[in-house]
Amino acid sequence: MPKIGIFAGSGLEDPKLLENPEKRKIHTPYGPISDLVTTGKIGGVDVVIIPRHGSHHQISPTNVNYRANIWAMKELGVTHIIAPTACGSLKEEIKPGDLVFIDQFVDRTTKRKSTFYDGQQVCHISMADPFCKKIRDVLIQSAKNLGISHHEKGTMVTIEGPRFSSKAESHIFRSWNCDVINMTTVPECVLAREAGICYQPIATSTDYDCWRESEEAVSVDMILKTMKENADKVKKIIVDVIPKLNDCECSCKEAIKTSLL
Repeated sequence: MPKIGIFAGSGLEDPKLLENPEKRKIHTPYGPISDLVTTGKIGGVDVVIIPRHGSHHQISPTNVNYRANIWAMKELGVTHIIAPTACGSLKEEIKPGDLVFIDQFVDRTTKRKSTFYDGQQVCHISMADPFCKKIRDVLIQSAKNLGISHHEKGTMVTIEGPRFSSKAESHIFRSWNCDVINMTTVPECVLAREAGICYQPIATSTDYDCWRESEEAVSVDMILKTMKENADKVKKIIVDVIPKLNDCECSCKEAIKTSLL
C-alpha cells in the first residue's frame, strides 16, 4: 500500500484535510524539519503532511531544510509525494488560477544542499525525467474530471529567491522556453529521487511574474489572494487522487541503484 506525502505550501495548511490527524515531532540527521509532521488518512490511505515553509510561513525558500524534510518523509515510509507549489507564469496562455503539472525543471538556485551524498560516497542521480509520470497522469485525469483549468506539462525554473525576478531575468527565462517560475521545486525533487520516492509537483499559477508590460508587477498581496483561490482546487484534486494511487507503480524508486559510485 502506498503512503502519500504532501508538502503543504501554497495555502494548503488545512487541518480538516485529514481524517484522524495526529502531530509528531521528527528528528533527522540533517537537522530540524520545517515543522511538526501531521499524519492521518485521506480516503483510507495513509498521508503525511509537512508544511514546507513552517506552520506560520516563517521559513524562506532558501532556508527550508529540504534534506531533513525528504529524509523525514522517507523515514515515515512515504512512497509518493505530491508537492503543491505557487508559481509565476512565463507564458500568456498560463493564466493566474491555472494549474500546471510540470514535467521538467531548470535549476537557478545557488545556496542549497542538493544531495544526501556529500560525504564518502558520490551519487550522480539521473534527472532526465525528474517527475513521476504515473502520478502526473492521475492528476491530469482528475483535473479533467473536476473541470479545473490546467496544463498537462511545462518547464519550471526554480530561482534562489527570496526576491522576485528582474524584468531582464524574466525575459531570459522566457527565451529559454520556461513556462513557470518558483523558488522551491529544486532541490526538493532531486532529494526525493535520491530517496527513491515518486515526486510530482502541482504548480499553481498566481501571477504573470514581471515580463508582461501591461500587467502590474508581482506582489505578495497579489500572490496571497490567488493562492487562497488555488488552494481549494488543489485540495479537491488531492482528495480525489490519493485513493487512486494504489496501482501507481513506476521506476522512480529504482533510479538510485545505477547512480552510486
